[in-house]
Amino acid sequence: MATNCSKLLKDPAPGGIFCLKAMLSLFIVLLTVNAVSQPKLEVLDAKQNFGFVKKGEVVKVVYDITNKGNQPLIISDTEVSCSCTTVEFPGQPVLPGQHAKIIVSFDTKTVYNRQDRVVYVNSNDPKGPAKLRYKGVVLKN
Repeated sequence: MATNCSKLLKDPAPGGIFCLKAMLSLFIVLLTVNAVSQPKLEVLDAKQNFGFVKKGEVVKVVYDITNKGNQPLIISDTEVSCSCTTVEFPGQPVLPGQHAKIIVSFDTKTVYNRQDRVVYVNSNDPKGPAKLRYKGVVLKN
């Protein structure tokens, strides 16, 4: 077919237009298939409230995630706003339809009063990064 198309491209007869249409259609189909084949990170409850805690406690907030896509989900890293927050996330790919947990630890020894923090989860989900939010009140001792 490549030989026929190259001949037809040199001579833009009605058959040449057909070949161009066929190549364009194939290109569109390949783009569509690639766009449909993607991981999708979904968080069950992306906003959580840890309530009231005493200063100095380490709060652990657990986020349940699911890969709703049809390709493996790979979490590459996370971004936090301060050194008081650490994040544990799956080191292995999360397969389509599978669940995993992201655990955020918030050390309250250097903060008090109302807290409202965000963690960004970077992955191969094209809609990313995912935004996880947690808030609560840290009471002075």
